[in-house]
Amino acid sequence: MAADIREWLEGLGFGEYADRFAENDVERDLLPELDEDDLEKLGVASLGHRKRLLKAIAVLDSGASTESDPAETEQKPDARRAGQVAERRQLTVMFCDLVGSTELSARLDPEDMREVMRRYQDAVAGIVARYEGHVAKFLGDGVLAFFSWPRAHEDQAARAARTGLAAVRAVANLTTDDGRALAARVGIATGRVVIGDIVGEAATEADAVAGETPNLAARLQGEASPGQVVIGANTRRLIGDAFDLANLGSRALKGIGDPVEVWRVIGESDAESRFDTAHPGALTRFVGRAPELELLRRAWQQGRSGIGQAVLISGEPGIGKSRLVDAFDATLKDESYTRITLRCSPYHINSALHPLIVYLERICRWERKDDPEQKLAKLEHVLASISQPLDEAMPLFAALLSLALPEDRFPTLKLTPQQQKQLTLDALVAWLLEEAERRPVLQVWEDLHWADPSTIELMGLIIEQAPTAPILNVLTFRPGFALPWPHRSHMTPLTLNRLERPEVETLIGQQAGGKALPEEVVEHIVDKTDGVPLYAEELTKAILEADFLREQDGRYRLTGPLSGLAIPATLQDSLMARLDRLPQIREVAQLGSVFGREFVYEMVAAIAPMDEAALHNGLDELVAAELLYQRGRPPRAKYIFKHALVQDAAYQSLLKRSRQEYHRQVAELLESRYQETVQAQPELIAHHCTEAGLAEQAVEYWYEAGQQTRRRSANPEAIGHLRKELEVLMTLPESEIRDKTELALQTSLGPALMTIKGYAAPEVGKAYGRARELCERIDEKEELFPVLWGITGYHMVRAEQAMAVAEARHMLDLAKSLSETPYLIEAHLMFGAVSLFIGELHVARENFEEVQRHYDPERHAGLALEYAELDPGVMSLAYLSWTLWLLGDVEQAMARADQAQALIRRRDNRFTMARSLCWDAIFYHYIGDWPTVRARADEAIAMANEHGFEFVASAGNILAGWSRVRMGESAEGAAQVRQGMEAYRATGAKLQLPHFMISLAEAARDLGRPEEGLEVLAEALALVEDTGERQMEAELYRLRGELLLEHAPDEHEPVEVSYQQALAVAQSQGAKSLELRAAMSLARLRRARDRAKEARDLLAPVHGQFTEGFDTADLKEAKALLDELS
Repeated sequence: MAADIREWLEGLGFGEYADRFAENDVERDLLPELDEDDLEKLGVASLGHRKRLLKAIAVLDSGASTESDPAETEQKPDARRAGQVAERRQLTVMFCDLVGSTELSARLDPEDMREVMRRYQDAVAGIVARYEGHVAKFLGDGVLAFFSWPRAHEDQAARAARTGLAAVRAVANLTTDDGRALAARVGIATGRVVIGDIVGEAATEADAVAGETPNLAARLQGEASPGQVVIGANTRRLIGDAFDLANLGSRALKGIGDPVEVWRVIGESDAESRFDTAHPGALTRFVGRAPELELLRRAWQQGRSGIGQAVLISGEPGIGKSRLVDAFDATLKDESYTRITLRCSPYHINSALHPLIVYLERICRWERKDDPEQKLAKLEHVLASISQPLDEAMPLFAALLSLALPEDRFPTLKLTPQQQKQLTLDALVAWLLEEAERRPVLQVWEDLHWADPSTIELMGLIIEQAPTAPILNVLTFRPGFALPWPHRSHMTPLTLNRLERPEVETLIGQQAGGKALPEEVVEHIVDKTDGVPLYAEELTKAILEADFLREQDGRYRLTGPLSGLAIPATLQDSLMARLDRLPQIREVAQLGSVFGREFVYEMVAAIAPMDEAALHNGLDELVAAELLYQRGRPPRAKYIFKHALVQDAAYQSLLKRSRQEYHRQVAELLESRYQETVQAQPELIAHHCTEAGLAEQAVEYWYEAGQQTRRRSANPEAIGHLRKELEVLMTLPESEIRDKTELALQTSLGPALMTIKGYAAPEVGKAYGRARELCERIDEKEELFPVLWGITGYHMVRAEQAMAVAEARHMLDLAKSLSETPYLIEAHLMFGAVSLFIGELHVARENFEEVQRHYDPERHAGLALEYAELDPGVMSLAYLSWTLWLLGDVEQAMARADQAQALIRRRDNRFTMARSLCWDAIFYHYIGDWPTVRARADEAIAMANEHGFEFVASAGNILAGWSRVRMGESAEGAAQVRQGMEAYRATGAKLQLPHFMISLAEAARDLGRPEEGLEVLAEALALVEDTGERQMEAELYRLRGELLLEHAPDEHEPVEVSYQQALAVAQSQGAKSLELRAAMSLARLRRARDRAKEARDLLAPVHGQFTEGFDTADLKEAKALLDELS
């Protein structure tokens, strides 16, 4: 038996104690009776060695040392773990198998076989304990061990690999009584599992794991030869270069879906694995960054002098962006200035102006107990300090804060959503600039990569106007976030790089409280963290909180081998390792994480499963551990996770069912006690209902959130809300109610998508196509109308004009049957537009004039919201101006164009304004006023880029390029046209492409490349035939004639044929202006061929049709040509 003890101790690496155990007659059956004092008396002086020996004894006591057959013995969970709540975590599993056990059983006496099994299990269990793994179960000739549970380790995969190598060596040293050597083989796998009390207290720990990782480990050991350790792909990734490996290729394993890459572990290599810096981390204690601080100081000096600046700080998570800003702020402690901090949130990416709303509520000092009147009074008090009249400011800010105003005290807002949004943005900017006039402002925008589109829009306005005020804007964001604003001279980018070694060592020393750490520990941290401040902070804390350091003489000393350090491999594992030591902290952190980055005490207390004292203690410990920041005292305390990634780690460790239950409680809490929040931010409760599996409630709140953001013209956010609603809605059983709900959703989604993506985007067609299918299914005529409007616009802009005409007729018939003015307005508008593009000009004119007859600017202003933010009054006037010019009513056309611009500038609807600028540019291109075309197009491009209107931006670039072609910049203009057309086509649009291609043909002509121009025109005319879009067909034929003449000046016949075709098409359409151009070209050709009388006889009657517009370029040119021909 003494030999057994010696063998067991040597297997653990503690062979030096074997003689002392033998001298004191400690045999195997006495091991479970030993405690820490006994071990110290036996000469085990090291505390770490005593702890490890006790763990190894516990394994023997609960496993193979019992009187039952060891092949059937299970290790039972201890009391602490039996009641442990199940959780999600990454687990490395080792499965060790005794080779040839069946043959041994047949050959050996049962008692001898029992002794072989005991020695085999003792050897493996001892090695598992040495590397601080956990034997989950003895399975006959197999041993199942877990690494990273019940306590996490940074190098869990490497520990498992070392255990496997040591186990196969230890088993190889064992022999049967007849001298035959034993052999083992090992399989190791790593993966995400659910582990804990998932099946009840009577379950074994092996049963308390859900996931394929244990099964994969067992299958991998089957691929190993005797004496080998085989690992899977995830384990291979985690161990890096710490081991020499042999790739065994891809193997199909029983019960595992896909083939698995398999490696054999040969042995440890000389290289050490590096910390996995691909996992993001939170911010840490500030060190270094002297050049960055100096840059911020220079920007501040320039800003405070009145030339405002913006510093754009980019860096990976955990690199120290926020800490740099705080350190800079601290350098200003002796200066008089105002700091404004706004934090963007991942939960509010689709909540318009959320950072500003939170900031306003804070400076107003609103409390939950405040009733609306008290909140109103506080808001009024704050706004009294700004110069904007209260009658103007209160309605805007109250609406932003979802606060109702007394009708008898303040005027009611009579604005469109877009007007209200724009005035609100202007008021916020004015407030900031006014504050800067009082004293310099440091404005910090954190986590801009999570900003909602409206906040981005506001930030753009602030940055644009910053040089006019003493202000420094500091923006922090992660790599991958594309700045939506053009670079300006007052904007300075700053990318944070990783810390140098001396700075990391300084950081480690600060975390250790100035006490020196062993050099090997410092080396380990520096190597593992690779200069990322957060990783260095977390690793240092994990080491200080572990049992491997002892404080002595003002410094720390290592109490065991460096390999035993429980250093987490990733940020999430670091957090879990710390929480494993204090389960109550973990539970409170998980609970708070359900609310998001920030939460208030009252809300978390309302759903906390623990008593108030335990909650208090847990929150206090989280604050002390610097995982949370605290503002105020309970019950009014507010808590903020130090970093979003800390919150993510806590949240992701929750079981899905636990998350669901917590979200359900939060949703019920919001509905019962926080109705104001629900009304102001329906997306918040929608999120909680969604995560709680309360699909019906979630659908209602997502829809309200979508409508609320659409009313504010925050279309990107609206799209996000409505898509989330659709995702949840599809989880409900099919029913008529679901169909009606989806119909309302799709008819809201379609216009929002049109505004942002363009009318012809595939997403638009999908939304309206689905809506039509639903209309037909539930036979909803009135709901069909906006669907037909969207489908008609979709086909029209895709230049599928035959389909567009059919849908427009259907829509007009439906409008007449419904006999409601709004429907008639939209139907005549759409039918007129389709008619214009197919060349039926008189029909188009009749329909546009019908729109004007029905349209009332005041009563019908709201139609734009329902129909893709396109004001029908503006749209019909713009299209009518084109139509009238084509028909030869030039002065009437100019009047209608002016009316359209006047109306839209009254409306201040950004999308319609951007579109109308393009419409106006097209009109001025008709009359040849190219400088105005350029001005309108540039304005449209700027507005479209600012608001994300992709379709409008592309059209604007086409028109701006065309103006450059006609103003002498042919090559540059043509390049801009091509760029615009590429972006235009990318939205799915083909409408007016034949028209736009005229610009490229003109550029080719001006550059002396008529052949290239003729190729362009051939493509354009083919598009005319393919699409049926004939609006500018006559001009295409006329220009082809001009290019043919340039290409072959002596071949007049094909030129005349083209001009005659242009005349015929123009005459058939009644397009007098295009007929005049064609007649002039043909008259010049005939004059050149000495046929002046024919030329005059051709041109004179065409010119004589005109009764107005004689001061325009075309009519002046025609009159001059007639005079020459006289």
